[in-house]
Amino acid sequence: MYVTFIKRVGDILASFMAIILFSPLILIITVLLFIVNNGKPFFLQKRPGKNGKIFTIIKFKTMRDRKNGDMDLLPDYKRITKVGNFIRNTSLDEILQLFNVLKGDMSIVGPRPLLIAYLPLYNQEQAKRHLVKPGITGWAQVNGRNAISWEQKFTYDIWYVDHISFKTDIKIIFKTLLKVIKKEGVNKGEEVTMSFWEGNI
Repeated sequence: MYVTFIKRVGDILASFMAIILFSPLILIITVLLFIVNNGKPFFLQKRPGKNGKIFTIIKFKTMRDRKNGDMDLLPDYKRITKVGNFIRNTSLDEILQLFNVLKGDMSIVGPRPLLIAYLPLYNQEQAKRHLVKPGITGWAQVNGRNAISWEQKFTYDIWYVDHISFKTDIKIIFKTLLKVIKKEGVNKGEEVTMSFWEGNI
């Protein structure tokens, strides 16, 4: 009952109210990033959702598209802007995913949607993370986020799939708010993002 109905109703209500509440902030950030990123305030990327269904995730674009002489993108820490760094440190880059939640591609709480390239690399146990909708925050995010290994992340993701409940979701949301306030586990050093997962070795 909770997973099939109550959770979705809660997602719709929470995301709708949050979008209204944060709309002035969303507008301000959009304008700032439009200026800083040469007219490109949004980051759009295809990600796998529940049952591996592909959807387009939307986030605020925190890095410029700077490339080297070979036309390859420079490392993240060389492309991130001061405005983008602030947005990342405050986790405001994730706020646009509320629209993904409202649309039904994501949930407020669930395993984070990773890259499509990882789909064939999961073992049978790790693939269970796609039995539920991906989330803006999840059990792995409140237990280390970028500060833990990929293997530990997947362990936390599967734990959530096996223990999903209203109580668990409320606990994760509360812990997420504390993490955001304390700015814990936001980035992994100067690399900004986690390294590419090579699969199970």
